[in-house]
Amino acid sequence: MLRFPGQGHRRPDDVVIGPLDLAARVDEALAVQAVAFGLDPDEIAVRRQIVLRHMTSPGARALGATLRGRLVGFVYGMPNDRAHWWSTVVEPYLHREGNEGWLDDSFVITELHVHPDHQNRGIGRRLITTITDSAEQPRSILSAIDIDSPARGLYRSLGYQDLARRVLFPSAPKPYAVMGAPLPLRRR
Repeated sequence: MLRFPGQGHRRPDDVVIGPLDLAARVDEALAVQAVAFGLDPDEIAVRRQIVLRHMTSPGARALGATLRGRLVGFVYGMPNDRAHWWSTVVEPYLHREGNEGWLDDSFVITELHVHPDHQNRGIGRRLITTITDSAEQPRSILSAIDIDSPARGLYRSLGYQDLARRVLFPSAPKPYAVMGAPLPLRRR
């Protein structure tokens, strides 16, 4: 079979990383998250309201990865606020490990998802480094399912280290790890 340039494969530079009006494209973003993270319709409905509420937080911003205008990945985050639900859940775990100070003056990566058809092409790396490069905070924190996964491998390669493990979120079936990294994130 003959292949012509651009046929049958995609170069990473075909994907455009840029600002995303997440409130306007929330359903498209959640469709990516649903496939990447295995969400059912009820979980999507709950997350929709959470995303819309998060995007009204001071300093919240989002980036999208688009391929010919179609969203194939996204990231969003905001300066951490100890009053936010996520912080109240992870604080005792971080305190136990002596890492509670990471909740202050940190930029939280709230969600980062790339459609499975577009993973392992550097899109997630480009999304997270681009959004954190513009953060005013000196460090970043996030939570990820506490298993050895490609996502955790990506975070480690960027300089994130475990701050607390076996973190249990209400209604989440699997434990999470809270990870933190100084900014700017490590480059290869």
